[in-house]
Amino acid sequence: MSHPQRVAVLGASHKPERYANQAIRLLLEHGHDVVPVHPKLDTAEGLPVVHSLGEIAGAVDTLTLYIGPERSALVADDIVGLHPGRVIFNPGTENAELAARLDAAGIPHEAACTLVLLRTGQF
Repeated sequence: MSHPQRVAVLGASHKPERYANQAIRLLLEHGHDVVPVHPKLDTAEGLPVVHSLGEIAGAVDTLTLYIGPERSALVADDIVGLHPGRVIFNPGTENAELAARLDAAGIPHEAACTLVLLRTGQF
């Protein structure tokens, strides 16, 4: 890893079996600054959870998605407004309309698995 990133996890979970929770733990293990995002949770892995992308102050290097396309469509404006350095569409979160909006806004994105990227040194 070249440098620690500030990573927002949209669709954060407090349940250890969920991929979003596993991502939070692995991101922390790799030294990243993690911002969990979920509308109803207060904490995830001991971290305070923000309830919307609009509550995040400051720059975000990576936004990793753990919500389906029907949910990401509802927050597409917030995602574009956050203007993260990149967006990762984890398996099952792919959204062609959101990808087109990201392209139009000049925001890089990729369809990949955050867990695999971290485990293989490609994050």
